Amino acid sequence: MSPSPTVGVLALQGDVREHTDALSALGVRVQSVRTPAELEGVEALVLPGGESTTLGMLLRSSGLDGPLRERLAGGMPAFGTCAGMILLATTVLDGRADQVPLAAIDIVVRRNAFGRQLESFESDLSITGLDSPMHAVFIRAPIVERYGEGVRVLAAVEYREELRPVVCQEGRVLIASFHPELTSDRRLHELFLTHIGI
Repeated sequence: MSPSPTVGVLALQGDVREHTDALSALGVRVQSVRTPAELEGVEALVLPGGESTTLGMLLRSSGLDGPLRERLAGGMPAFGTCAGMILLATTVLDGRADQVPLAAIDIVVRRNAFGRQLESFESDLSITGLDSPMHAVFIRAPIVERYGEGVRVLAAVEYREELRPVVCQEGRVLIASFHPELTSDRRLHELFLTHIGI
């Protein structure tokens, strides 16, 4: 019997412990990823919420940027929440000039789209694949401005009188604009694991 796959959590900054706890509660083997060698030991990767520009700089200084791009281009499954969603995007609006996203999912994202910390909010979201609404915590959240033909929108919220995607999936990459790791509801983590066959 082959061992169960190991899911990595990018552990450079942000909600690392919360994602680790969520995955561990689901019985998954979890590995913190801070170096290229640790990245080699995982079959999938969760990119947590945090500060996207800081995470981008830490990816470069840790030597993870190149190897992570290669793994994603080769089809490694990934789940990005909030800042992790920004990192996985193809294009980032309102980012730093030197911010180069990982281009793992064909979306254009706007950072802090809903406003600053004071405009953070919570909402009950209907998400395709879940049998009941999920309570979602949005903190300085990004939003999907545009998405490619291969992207499935799994949930959206009303923003400036328009419905905007906040949970999307393309192939084995899942992104969420909010922080599912900050509640006890593990269903979005389960949905990711189902997508990647764990």
